[in-house]
Amino acid sequence: MHIHPLITKTEDLADLCARLAKSEFVTVDTEFMRENTYWPELCLVQIANTEEAAAVDPMAPGLDMTPLYDLLVDNEDVLKVFHAGGQDVEIVFNATGRTPHPIFDTQIAMMAISQSEQIGYSNLVESWLGLTIDKGARFTDWSRRPLTDRQIEYAIGDVTHLAKIFPKILKRLMKTGRGEWLDQEMEKLADPENYRNDPGQVWKKIKASGRNPAVLGRLKAIAEWREIEAQGKNLPRGRIARDETLADLASHPPRQQADLAKVRGLSQGWKDNEIGRRLMTAITTAEPLSEDELPPRAPRGAPLGKEGSLVADLLKLLLKIRAREIDAAARLLARTDDLELLAAGVRKNLAVLEGWRFGVFGKDALDLVEGKLAFAVENGKLKMTRVDDAAD
Repeated sequence: MHIHPLITKTEDLADLCARLAKSEFVTVDTEFMRENTYWPELCLVQIANTEEAAAVDPMAPGLDMTPLYDLLVDNEDVLKVFHAGGQDVEIVFNATGRTPHPIFDTQIAMMAISQSEQIGYSNLVESWLGLTIDKGARFTDWSRRPLTDRQIEYAIGDVTHLAKIFPKILKRLMKTGRGEWLDQEMEKLADPENYRNDPGQVWKKIKASGRNPAVLGRLKAIAEWREIEAQGKNLPRGRIARDETLADLASHPPRQQADLAKVRGLSQGWKDNEIGRRLMTAITTAEPLSEDELPPRAPRGAPLGKEGSLVADLLKLLLKIRAREIDAAARLLARTDDLELLAAGVRKNLAVLEGWRFGVFGKDALDLVEGKLAFAVENGKLKMTRVDDAAD
């Protein structure tokens, strides 16, 4: 495989992308910094096919990244292959408003052909290629220039190894016939809605108890305030205020700005400065949530009682057995939340009762809950048996 020198000129990038556009697939990875910023700072993009690979420096003066972004988001003929690519996709979305498509994630794919829940890249390389990756450059400052040869070599390896591994994983998937399992997962990864950041919706990600419209209305307002402050200052939202602090402010709103000095987690200076004034405006002008905006009530049977918790535990045990039997990751077959809802009596809008998941695991899970399936020990191994068969 030919490894190009670090690409810093638009002409070189355009030539590379023109050649890669004729490939069946490209492997993609990014290096970025986000510890001290709201928006992740893109520092390097690595891309390869089976014949050539290159690292692209998006921080190079005058470099136009359009040819690369066009390849990733406009070219439907080239499959874009990532490993644990959620943050990489987010970066492309932030730059273009679109996501790479079609897309394939080898970490997700491994869940369909092994019991690996979230296999790391170094373990993936060791498993498929027998190589050990030098992790020394992993946590370096990717924004500092010039990049060292060691950094670039490490970064390029992320796509050159993946270009060799992907065809092997694809071949295994074809043998198992589980490729269709991943269609929905890959489309979910590429769904732009997963990366669109609406400040007015951020409150839904903050843990809050109850459905009090006034409390949740304040939470919505101050979560939106925090998001706008964080974006404007390009700081991590936690540097403005932590989730726990917002939940406390929503439940116990201060009466006047001076009271902000008494709130744990807020700066003392907010009692009389502009950011404190903006926070107080958000609190005092917040409207109670409408009935349509309130989170749904707990499904029938939930939260689980003592017996329901035992049933949920049995379902989790069944999931472990089935995952072991078919050599697939339990997390791909069913989520814990779905199992608890199933144990609580919910039968609608559960992924485990739909599509391929129902045939592979969901039907047996439903039968267990309804008393048609039981656990048994055979030759020292735990297995499932039909109740009618056990009776016979």
